[in-house]
Amino acid sequence: MTPAPEQPLPGLDPAARAWLDTALTEADRAAEDTGTPGPAEAVGTAAPTGSGTASDNVAPAPWELRFAAAGRHAGRPHADAVRTLLLHRARAPLATLTRLYRHGTAAERRAVLLALPDRVAGPGALPLVEDALRTNDTSLVAAAVGPYAAAHLDPHAWRHAVLKCLFTGVPLDAVHDLERRAHKDTELARMLADFAAERTAAGRPVPADLTRALNLTGEES
Repeated sequence: MTPAPEQPLPGLDPAARAWLDTALTEADRAAEDTGTPGPAEAVGTAAPTGSGTASDNVAPAPWELRFAAAGRHAGRPHADAVRTLLLHRARAPLATLTRLYRHGTAAERRAVLLALPDRVAGPGALPLVEDALRTNDTSLVAAAVGPYAAAHLDPHAWRHAVLKCLFTGVPLDAVHDLERRAHKDTELARMLADFAAERTAAGRPVPADLTRALNLTGEES
C-alpha cells in the first residue's frame, strides 16, 4: 500500500533524499503559483485517453519531469510513494492528473490512480479508472479498484471491476470496501456464479477469491 502523502518515506539513500527534497520544493512552488486547493473538487470529467485537449500543449512543469523520473532517482520500490507525494504537494488538479495519465508510462498511470482519493473529491476522474479497467495490466487494474472506485463507481461498473480482477488474477484484497459493496448484492452473486460455471465447464479451476466474494454477497457458494 502506498504511504499516505504526509508520511515520510523511509529507506531512501542520501542521493535519493536530496533529489526528492528538490522535487518537493518544485512541487510546493507549483502549488503556490496555481493556488489549487486540496483535494481538488473536479469540474467536469477527465477526457478519455487518446483525446487531445488544450492542456496537452502545456510545457511540463519542473516537478512533472521529476514525477516521470521518480523510478530512476528514488528507485522502483519507492516510485509509487514518491509520485503520489509529488501529486499531493503540487496539488495537481484534474486536468494535470488527466494529462499525466494520458501521456505516462504504466508506472506513472498507476501513481495517478493511487492519488485520486487525495486529489479528486467528485466522480470527475472516473474515465481514468474506466480506462485502467479496460487494460490487462494487473498493476493498473489493482490501482483502479482502490478507494476512489469504491466511492464513485456505479454498481454495474463496480461489479465488472470485481470480475476483471478475477479474470486477470488480481487478488480481491485490492478491491477497496469489497465486503460492504458485495453485501446482499444478488446481481454480483449471479455474475460470480455464472463465471464459476464457465470456468468449470471449460475444465479450469475456480479462483478461491471467487468463492470468497460469493460468500460476501450472502449467497451459498
